[in-house]
Amino acid sequence: MFTALLDTNVLWPSAQRDFLLSLGFEGVYRPIWSDAVLDELQFHEARKLTSRGVGEADAECRAAHLIARMRSSFGDAIVVGWERLEGSYGLPDPNDEHVVAAAELGGAGAIVTLNLKDFPADRIPTSIRVLPPAAFALEQASLNPPAAMRAVDQLAARSGAHGPSRSADDILDLLDARYGMADAVEVIRAAARP
Repeated sequence: MFTALLDTNVLWPSAQRDFLLSLGFEGVYRPIWSDAVLDELQFHEARKLTSRGVGEADAECRAAHLIARMRSSFGDAIVVGWERLEGSYGLPDPNDEHVVAAAELGGAGAIVTLNLKDFPADRIPTSIRVLPPAAFALEQASLNPPAAMRAVDQLAARSGAHGPSRSADDILDLLDARYGMADAVEVIRAAARP
């Protein structure tokens, strides 16, 4: 199964994270990350919630719960031992070294990130591509459109628990409008047509 490391910046936007993780849950690909990625995500998720008016203690609890759910839902996603490779890539931002180290050690074929400029191709192992989430979503949805549609249906079924209730069409519209996933959405919609 294809493996991809999801960078913190693609896990932070809630709907995008939920879609990418739902694709993984449907077996379209195997998501991986490091403890460093999850620590960053927990910190930024708590900050996002407090900026939206959630009390600090509740925001920290909800962010910790998110990380705990990710750990339990994807028990084999944590890459350990990446620290020995950190600092060996010469990236423009040394704080991103852990991402490449975990991707290489975890056998990832891709790093999914919004920070493309921070991962220049000449510094990344040749077995790893660096993709923005929209391109990654298109590739994965194209490989298994019915599973991608199931992922969207599952998101719709779970919606309403911590936000507005959404139909599968609402979720697809959101992925297109907010995250620029028009091509992936088109593939998924085509799979849903009789």
